[in-house]
Amino acid sequence: MSIAAPMNTRAVVEELLHRIGGSDPEHIAELYAEQSDWRLDWPEAEHGRAATPWIRHRSSRADAAAHYRELAEHHMPEHVATEIERILIDGNDAVVLGEIRQTARPTGRAYHARFALHLTVEDGLVTRHHVYEDSLAVAQAFEAEDQ
Repeated sequence: MSIAAPMNTRAVVEELLHRIGGSDPEHIAELYAEQSDWRLDWPEAEHGRAATPWIRHRSSRADAAAHYRELAEHHMPEHVATEIERILIDGNDAVVLGEIRQTARPTGRAYHARFALHLTVEDGLVTRHHVYEDSLAVAQAFEAEDQ
């Protein structure tokens, strides 16, 4: 599929989810605009913690690739699953609802977290990526035992 040709919102979102499942950060990032609005619904003080460095605001295609690389580095790939329950489309906006199941590489703790992903697609590229997830479940999986 060529990303140069404009695609409708659903097609871009479905292709993005497919690429995320393929685990190639550069290939995933091709679907993001050079500049994008990337936010995660986490307390500001928690952004960029050493245990969860992928959790921070981003703004570029290179940042998107870095996010997927960092996410992979901190999780055990053999214990990753995502269930997409619904994709809602309204013009250029899409909301993806589902649940992730992962295992933190540093602690070996498994977790699952419900999520909502709000995407905006313009000219065939993602310009907004806002994630709302169970940040407590993620943080607890990465906490050191002595905390």
